Formats: sequence, structure tokens, C-alpha cells
Amino acid sequence: MEREEHGPAVATVHEVFKQYGSRTVLDRVSFRILPGEVFGLLGPNGAGKTTLLECLTGLRRPTAGSLDVLGHDPSTADSAWRQMVAVQPQEATLFPQLTVRETVQLWASFYEDHDDIDDVLDRVGLLEEGHQRVKALSGGQARRLLLAVTIIGRPRVLVLDEPAAGLDPQAKEHLWGVIRTHGAAGGTVLLTTHDMNEAAELCDRVAVLVAGRIAACDTPSRLVAELAHTSTVTFTASADADLTEISALPGVTTVESAADSEGRIAVQVRTTAGDQTLRRIAADQHLLAANLGISKGGLDAVFRSLAGDKPSHEGKSEQQKAEH
Repeated sequence: MEREEHGPAVATVHEVFKQYGSRTVLDRVSFRILPGEVFGLLGPNGAGKTTLLECLTGLRRPTAGSLDVLGHDPSTADSAWRQMVAVQPQEATLFPQLTVRETVQLWASFYEDHDDIDDVLDRVGLLEEGHQRVKALSGGQARRLLLAVTIIGRPRVLVLDEPAAGLDPQAKEHLWGVIRTHGAAGGTVLLTTHDMNEAAELCDRVAVLVAGRIAACDTPSRLVAELAHTSTVTFTASADADLTEISALPGVTTVESAADSEGRIAVQVRTTAGDQTLRRIAADQHLLAANLGISKGGLDAVFRSLAGDKPSHEGKSEQQKAEH
């Protein structure tokens, strides 16, 4: 869903700069997060995502620049503000002797207005495990319990740092359902993830952070249309097929092949001229290609393209685009 990007923002990050000694971690980062938006923050390890989340939630102060979340500077916000912004970190320690239900009840007691405990346990898929001790939970169940205590206070802004890491497919579906429900109810979600499928499925917009700078910020569909230039052409051919001429075709970057179960070879051709490459392979009378197919690059191709390049100082223009 695309949103009006010029209205009031839930969060505004403007020219945020963070330095530790001589090392720059965030370099003039700017973007806005809109009401009801699921906003994804993507980037390779070491890009500065965790530091940025810590600044947005008041755990760190930027060296320079400004942040506004729900009308307040996070680093000086009061307890009322902290009840409106909930954070699920990648890892946290809960009380091992409490049961699942007791844990959620404890967190609910911190809020004047909290959600129904059974409803929250059901949403995260732990209703039947309510009597279990925390110490007996599996890793995936413990992460779902972290999600439950994060959402019990009905936060306006939900900050999730790699929430799907280590989750099985069923648990991931519960997580995605919680995120969609929160957004549908008017809540805002800031999500970091390395799962490009997750980002494409859930996020209204994503920002790609590379070496402390915003390399791109837009809807997943627009980023794919603008930046995913590589397509993959697949086909099968006889085991003795000569693939040399394919490697020389305009736009072809790599050609990979492997023997299949029928004594032929399965070939993958990555190219920036997908349609042209497909036609040339189909027309090659010596190759006799079969099972031809083509897939366009997705958000993962965008990520690889941006994260694989050393960022230049032209990134400033992308940050300015992210603000508008």
C-alpha cells in the first residue's frame, strides 16, 4: 500500500550523524516514517542499523542531527512517551521461573491500558503454552514471547529488530500476522530484517543503509523497478552443449551449469538484457535449449546491488529524496 509521503510523520530522522572516536557509524542519515506505515530498515551487517535503532528509541544520542518520534526527542522523552514506543530486541532475558502467562501479565501491569492477555498469546501462537515455564521454551517460542510482551501495551510505534531470526515458518506466519494487524489498526512498525521476501511482503517502504548512509529509500516495488537490473534466464541443454557464445552475449554477467537427473545440464544465465538474452538462446539452432524460463530480479537483487558497491558521497541526494 502506498501512502501520502508529505503528511505529518510519526518519526523524522534528519541529518543524523554518529561517530565513535574517529569511526563514523551514521553519516547524515535522513528519512521519515508515516502513520500506519510498516517501514523496513535493510542493510548488511555493520551498516549502522542497530545504532540507528538505539538513537530512535532513546538509548543513544546522535553526535549531530535531530530525531523526532511522536513529537519528542527520544533521548529526553518521558515515561509517557516510552509507553507509546515498544521495542523487541534481537535478544533479551526474561524471568526463567515465570510461566508464559505470568510473564505477559507482569508486562501488562506496567501499562494503564493494555491488551487482552489471551488475545495476545493467541496472536503470537502461545495460547496453549501459557502454563509452561519460560526456561522450558524453545528458542522460537522464547522469541514469540518477546513479541507478546512487546505488543501487550498497545504501542503506537512498534520497533522490531530482526524479529523473524530463528523462527520456523509457522512462527513466522504468526509474526507477520501481528505486524499486519498492528498496521491495520493504525499502528506504525519499524522493522529491520535480512529477509528480502519478508521486507517485500510486509513493508510499505524500505530504506537501505550501507556503510552508515542511506543508499535508497522507496517502496519495494519502485526500488525493484528502478534498481533490479539483472534477470536470470534458465534452460536445459545436452551435456556436451557449448556455452561459450552465451557468455559473450551483450549483458550477460555469469553463466552457471550443473548436471541434472536426466543426463542433461541445467543452465542459469544472469544478464542485464533479459529479454534479448532469452530470444538469442531460444533461436540458437546448435544449442537446442529446452524448458526456457526467465525471472526478473527482486528486492534481493536491489539489496545485493546497493550493498555490494562502496557508497559514494552522492548518497546525500538519496537521503534528501527519502525525506520528501
